[in-house]
Amino acid sequence: MNKRFTDNRTADILHILGHKSGVTVAEMAEKLSVSERTIRNDIRQLNEDLSGSASVEGEQGRYSLRIFDPDQYKHAFEKICNIDGMFGTSKGRQTYVFGELMRADAPLLTDELAYEMNVGRTTLISDLKKLREEIEPRGLSIVGKTSKGMILHGKELDIRSYVLENCYDALYGDYPLDADVKELISAELRQKAFEKQVGRQFVRYLILMMDRFLTGHYIGKLTDAYYNLTANGEFYRVNEILDRIGGILHVDFPVEEKIFAFLPIAGMRTPADLGSVQEMELDAAIGPLSEKIMARIREELDISIDPRDFAEEFSYHLMFMLNRLRFKIRQPNAILEELKAKFPLAYELSGIAARVIEEEQGLKVNQDERGHLASYFGVFLEENNLGQRRPFRIAVICGTGRVTARLISVQLKKIVDSQVQIKTMSDTAASPEILETFDVILSTVDLPFRSPKPVIRIREIFDEKELKQKLEKARYWDRVDIPVLDDNQFIMSSLLDENKVFFFEKGRSYTDALDEITAILTDEGYIDEGFGKRLAEREEKGTMVFDNGVAIPHGIQTANDRMLLAMGIFEEPAPYKGQKVRIIFYMALPEESDADDMLMIRVYDELLEISRNTAMLDAISKTRNYQELLRILYKK
Repeated sequence: MNKRFTDNRTADILHILGHKSGVTVAEMAEKLSVSERTIRNDIRQLNEDLSGSASVEGEQGRYSLRIFDPDQYKHAFEKICNIDGMFGTSKGRQTYVFGELMRADAPLLTDELAYEMNVGRTTLISDLKKLREEIEPRGLSIVGKTSKGMILHGKELDIRSYVLENCYDALYGDYPLDADVKELISAELRQKAFEKQVGRQFVRYLILMMDRFLTGHYIGKLTDAYYNLTANGEFYRVNEILDRIGGILHVDFPVEEKIFAFLPIAGMRTPADLGSVQEMELDAAIGPLSEKIMARIREELDISIDPRDFAEEFSYHLMFMLNRLRFKIRQPNAILEELKAKFPLAYELSGIAARVIEEEQGLKVNQDERGHLASYFGVFLEENNLGQRRPFRIAVICGTGRVTARLISVQLKKIVDSQVQIKTMSDTAASPEILETFDVILSTVDLPFRSPKPVIRIREIFDEKELKQKLEKARYWDRVDIPVLDDNQFIMSSLLDENKVFFFEKGRSYTDALDEITAILTDEGYIDEGFGKRLAEREEKGTMVFDNGVAIPHGIQTANDRMLLAMGIFEEPAPYKGQKVRIIFYMALPEESDADDMLMIRVYDELLEISRNTAMLDAISKTRNYQELLRILYKK
């Protein structure tokens, strides 16, 4: 097994001789895992490359580096090592220094490191300061004085974790595996249908483990949670692979090193094909944890989520995610910001799930993992939505012939999903009785009768984006009083009217404002008499204030079967439980209504989207009447 810092043996020889004089060929051959003859050939080539600026010379079998022209040697060293890029940036130099420190058998001097990198001492001191600040949160430190030598201090597990997250490619990107070891690993990965990313991660952990173990940096005793992984159904495969690799290298890997190599499998992303992981038995705590997450979502947002066909996959995701959090395995989420923007409700649900996980498991869910959870909740919400939807039917009425009607249908199919049913007809064939069976009517002509369903006037060639938005609003026509299918993109604005928007002057408290809204809506018959009390009890359990001072108090009402939305806008933010409330979105939800579940999910998405739009919130806060508010909502 080759244990070099780079895939450049002549550079490695310079590193060895730069740290220690009087090294034998046998010592270098053993350190670099090659033959003595190879080392002698490398020394001959090295002396040619140094071009007289320095020379590797032997005396009584011990070799030393002798420098005759320091300036020329720096250029020759830089060329031989081929690491201009690494030394050309502060981050690259920090990575190099970390690599040197993690491999050092003795304290390293600042002057020697600066000389190797061909940088000034002041530059290196600045880089060291930055490196110390970066590794400190990982429980690592660089101890010692620059003039007397420095060492890297910290747990081996933390050192490996830092390498994997920050500098693996720079330190191990060209690390050469012996051909027989490489083939053994490749054969095993082909046999086990793990996704490519899992295989890549496994190889990274394996290479790092072997390099550190074979250079005397043992992982040592682990906590009980790590040893529990040996009961995992897949661990025996890793155990077997490492026993076979150990046979090739003539070493015995202890169980702790095998556990480390197993971590990327224990913390993998749930694969598309569950069959490849079903040999892993689900942890007994996963089922109850999933149920508590769904129960908390119902309690906090009155949304019932059924994972349906994804229940088993979600359970495996939770198990693997807990392992990643427990064993500090980072799983970056490249689409985190897009998830937040496009699926605000799903992201909010992931926050509720994260709080349950922290309470039940004592593990803090990071942003990347919260994003992975949001992906699942986005699927759950959409699946539930599709499960409640009946086929959406569109009637296309055209007064200028069949070809024009087909042209409109072709354009429509670009903006609606495959489940939408489209029926074309002439204006003479249309009647109120026929149109009653449709959800929305698109017409190029004025109808000679009152339509029982919403009508959208279109031209033969229309704005697809604008029409798509109007069709989306039409889905909620029977649950929301939408007088006109206009270009206001918010469904929530159709739930409002002048009697449900309240403006509060400076000095009004949040609780007073909430009481006033409740009292007026109760008097008007929008909500039942007990709603205010239930709302107050829910507020006592936890605040319903979200991002940027937006409060969304909500509860179940029994006065009618329609969802109610009201708004309260403060002229000056009202302090409440350590936060400042600017806007209240007051929601009263019917006790049971599948149609309102769809509407509620849509409205929640819109309210959470608004709560993250600082510019829109600022504009809404400045409004002092209902018309001004509508203008702001139209400007989206």
